Amino acid sequence: MAAQPQTLATTSAFEVLGPVMVGPSSSHTAGALRCARVAASLMGGRVARVRFTLWNSFAHTYRGHGTDRALVAGVLGLDTDDERIRDAF
Repeated sequence: MAAQPQTLATTSAFEVLGPVMVGPSSSHTAGALRCARVAASLMGGRVARVRFTLWNSFAHTYRGHGTDRALVAGVLGLDTDDERIRDAF
């Protein structure tokens, strides 16, 4: 079942960056996952292909912080505390 689309009116900062997560970084892992999950929910259908462009600290630390896997996990609809994040590829 697809997640309900999130909007700015229904999403708080605590939902984007929260304490329950698979690490190692709340902003670069959990935050990235939640951003990707929101973007996928706004598509209104199954995402068949995606391209991520990372900037600034994400571009420098994405492998070490798990940002790359977290973005894929978010598009797949996983939650921030899902152990499958590590295997999202």
